[in-house]
Amino acid sequence: MKQTPINSHLSAQDRYGRQLAARLDASAAALPHDISERLRFARLQALEKYRVIQARETASLALGGGVAALGGGEDERGLWPRLVSLIPLLALIAGLVAIQMVGSDQIAEELAEIDAAILTDDLPPDAYADPGFAQFLKARIDQLQQN
Repeated sequence: MKQTPINSHLSAQDRYGRQLAARLDASAAALPHDISERLRFARLQALEKYRVIQARETASLALGGGVAALGGGEDERGLWPRLVSLIPLLALIAGLVAIQMVGSDQIAEELAEIDAAILTDDLPPDAYADPGFAQFLKARIDQLQQN
């Protein structure tokens, strides 16, 4: 026959907290009265905060929470509700693809402008080896666009 401990349903963090509290309670008898009163007051405040948090969690579970609201219930297990739920995902993917295409087009246009400037300008061959050549072309293109 398998015997399970009383606190088997508690998490490791809860078990550690209970063990720590038991050790602190055991050594609390040796503390002066003013310190033990401050500790008692702090313990009451911590318990009150814990109760407030537990009440919030219980209220959110009673209202269904976010996960249950998105589940759709047991009545909607057909193909149509699943397909309809994919529409926002498809819209997101289409938007990301459109952004990627526009970005690629802009990069291609910039490279085409630089290539056109290289092919149409009379530059000495040393200019192509210069590290500041791309900056020169960009300044030249900006100058041409302003005119």
